[in-house]
Order: sequence, then structure tokens, then C-alpha cells
Amino acid sequence: MLSPFLEIKNLTAGYPGKTVLHNINLEVQPGELLGVLGANGCGKSTLVKTVSGLLKPASGEIRLEGRDLVKLKPEERARLMTVVSQNPSLPAAFTAAEIVLMGRTPHLGAFQQEGPEDWEIVRQAMEETDCWQMADRPVGELSGGERQRVLFALALVQQPRLLLLDEPTTYLDINYQTEIMDIAARWLTENPGRGALAVFHDLNLAAQYCKRIALLAKGRILAIGSPAKVITESNIREAYGAAVIVTPHPLNNLPTTFILPGKKPHN
Repeated sequence: MLSPFLEIKNLTAGYPGKTVLHNINLEVQPGELLGVLGANGCGKSTLVKTVSGLLKPASGEIRLEGRDLVKLKPEERARLMTVVSQNPSLPAAFTAAEIVLMGRTPHLGAFQQEGPEDWEIVRQAMEETDCWQMADRPVGELSGGERQRVLFALALVQQPRLLLLDEPTTYLDINYQTEIMDIAARWLTENPGRGALAVFHDLNLAAQYCKRIALLAKGRILAIGSPAKVITESNIREAYGAAVIVTPHPLNNLPTTFILPGKKPHN
């Protein structure tokens, strides 16, 4: 069996006076996109912030390819991982290409200017994410879906080992949701040995793109495994407090979730 690409062991984390995550154990295998699901406030974004280094864990270990991420300097972490989040604040007057170029910063020395090689990496990333045609447009003029493609290009030029996705498709139209996730899937295919951890708001999107899913409830892992194992009516009832029907997708048999309007779950 392959050694874990990302290994999270006995992780407890949160904020001053409030523990959010309790004894989390997760592994991401090389080439894997691991999905994370759970209701609002269950700790999904706290998990991403802790792995990325924005939050320091209270206890536990986070290792990427054997390296202790907690002990790394911020600039070292920035060369290993990147985060794509939902609708972050961007300087509206900057062009899309200027925003993407910022992703080269971790690879430049002190006072070093970007060179032709950096700009070529920017061009390739923007072509890969289908936003090169908007390179000269101010990001303040872009739609939500266009901005997310630019943010994904920004992540790719950073050339990370680990891609962290914090609900990057929230508020996007269906076509943009699938487009963003297709980019992530393609990146994993074209970059063997790397990995991704993605927080999802949409259960059905997670089921379609992730071979394994971790379901959080009240800061703990309720279930982890294949979509069919994790996305069940009883698990969704416990994690979300919602009454749903889960049925196989007509094309690929992956679990598809439908809410039951006006229905309260029975304990």
C-alpha cells in the first residue's frame, strides 16, 4: 500500500476558547481528491485553515509527504500547497494576469522580479483554466465563474504539491461548478504524485468527483469511505439534521441526494 501523501493524525484544533475539531484522523493518497462534507459549523473550513497553516493545531500531527507542516516556515508551506476558496477579496483594478502572477511569489528570492519564465507559467496556467482571453481585464469586471477560473490559475502557477479547495464552487452556476471541478480532476491526472483535499457544500458534486469522502459532524468524523458508504440517508440525517432520499444516479450509480421539503427527520 502507498504511503499517505497527506496524513492528519489525532488533530484537535479551533480558536481561543473554542475547540472545533476533535481528534481528526485523515489520509489523502497520492493522486487522490478527498472530499470533506458536513453541515455549517462542523469544522470543514477550520480543517482547511489548520492544514494550510492559518491556524495552529492544539494537538496532533499534519504531514505532507512525510514533512511536518506545523514546523515549516510560511514561505516553505507556500511552495508546497495552495488554497482555492469561495469568493475571496481581490484588488478590483488589477488585471487577471497580474493576479495570477502573484502565485509566483513563493518561488522568487528577496527583491527578485518576475522573468519571462514566470510569465510563461502564467500563460500556461491561464490557458489550462480557460481564462487567458481575459488576461488584460480588471478582475472587478469579471463574473463569479470567471474570477474562480482566475483563482484556480493563481493556484496552479504556485506549482503546489497539495491543493486545498474550500467550497470553491459555492454561489456558482452549475456549468461553472463542473468546470472548476473538471480543472481540479485534470490537474491531478496531469501531475502524478500530488493530491487534493476539497470541502464541498454540494453533496451531489462531491459524490461525482471524489472516490472517497469524509463526513464531519460536530467537529468529529462521522463516516469516511466511498460516496456510497458515506452519503446515506441515516448519515445525512445525523450530520445535517435533514430528511433526504438517497438514490443511485441513473448513469453511474453514484449516490444522488434529494431533500424532502417540509419533512423533519425521525430519530
